[in-house]
Amino acid sequence: MKKLLALLLVGAMSLSMVACGGSTAEAPVEEAPATEEAAAEEAPAEEAATDVAAATEITLWTYPIGNWGDQATLDTLLGDFEANTGIKVNVDFLTYADGDDKVNTALEAGTAPDLIMEGPERLVANWGAKGKMVDISDLFDDTDKAEINAAALAACFDGSGAAYEYPLVMTAHCMAINKTVFEAAGAMEYIDEATHTWTTEDFLAAMDKVYAHTGAQVGAVYCVGQGGDQGTRALVNNLYGGTFTTADHTAYTWDDEKNVQALQTLYDMDSVAFDAGIAGGDEIALFYNGTLNVAFCWNIAQQLNPNSANTGENLTANGDEIMFMAFPSENGTDSKLQGGIWGFGIFDNGDAAKIEAAKTFIKYMCDSEKTADAVKAANYFAVRDTAEGADLSTIWADNAVMAEYSVLMPLLGDYYQVTSGWAEARTQWWNMLQQVGAGNDIATVVAEYCGNANAAASAN
Repeated sequence: MKKLLALLLVGAMSLSMVACGGSTAEAPVEEAPATEEAAAEEAPAEEAATDVAAATEITLWTYPIGNWGDQATLDTLLGDFEANTGIKVNVDFLTYADGDDKVNTALEAGTAPDLIMEGPERLVANWGAKGKMVDISDLFDDTDKAEINAAALAACFDGSGAAYEYPLVMTAHCMAINKTVFEAAGAMEYIDEATHTWTTEDFLAAMDKVYAHTGAQVGAVYCVGQGGDQGTRALVNNLYGGTFTTADHTAYTWDDEKNVQALQTLYDMDSVAFDAGIAGGDEIALFYNGTLNVAFCWNIAQQLNPNSANTGENLTANGDEIMFMAFPSENGTDSKLQGGIWGFGIFDNGDAAKIEAAKTFIKYMCDSEKTADAVKAANYFAVRDTAEGADLSTIWADNAVMAEYSVLMPLLGDYYQVTSGWAEARTQWWNMLQQVGAGNDIATVVAEYCGNANAAASAN
């Protein structure tokens, strides 16, 4: 908090300097120190103010992470930040469809933003690994390292000890079922409603019952592109205990026989179809409108506001009840859910003053008494229980959906998205699923595309 207060003081002093220079903006006037000793204590802060005086305006690009993709929400958050620091933040909103291309183009042109909000797979394993981001390891003191979830913390650092992301929130990605339809089909007997888990055997039986009841496709292995691919990866890996990478994140392992078995099982199911015409977002829309009765692309943000339709939490378009579920596993309790981690990183644009202002922003949002507001805006769970003495463990106590969803958080698995060659691996994955869906020999196809992913990993 001392670091944050010092940075906030810097911002306030910067405004004072602007006001003294004839600006029409009003700024509070700093009182003169009462003693020579006080003046001596304030001198270092004045020197720091000189370093960041010009950095009263920075830019933030954010992917659609909860309401961090909503202008009205950010107007409130950033208005408070500016009022407390004197630093103005200009925002641009990215989409997952073309956000990466936009960032890469800006990097090439030297017009990258100062701040970006997303996950370690982009900030650490991609742009950080390419030398485009500022090492912000100095923002993590011993208290931060003790308070932040260990898996989230580790994902923000590379192998050399450099940090390219400061985490704010996390969640467990999951799947969902149309509970109303499952009840009508007599399929709820295969589900542990208290833990939201099921075995692979029970999953197959439940899907058969729903298919028999509706006479229509129940779920889709979507694969037109990478959108929502965390769902298809978790589905395949969990069915028989397969893995996606080695434990040390040096190679891809989805060519093992357990994953081949899972893909064969999915291909053989009458209730599931491989669909090369849709991505995760499309699947969610089809689930929401009742075309599909399971969704493999799901998380708490969807549960709170299905399909972003603002028509009621836990409900489909026609009012059916949505139940979130862990992916099925052989014993039902060892499911390893893909985690989502989101936070902030700083692009190295060569402007020391703006870098310091960006650091002020990060600590303000992620490690201060204001962190609860930043977390709630994301509609996810805080990566820490305490931030500078402020309790974050109960911020969702008044939200029954969030409280219930927390049953899945202990199932968070390895955050393997930081494996080298990640961007290419994702491309190989959905292309592989298309080939499986087209009826090609599964073992051969999996070996080929996993081999391509490992070649990309070795090249980086």
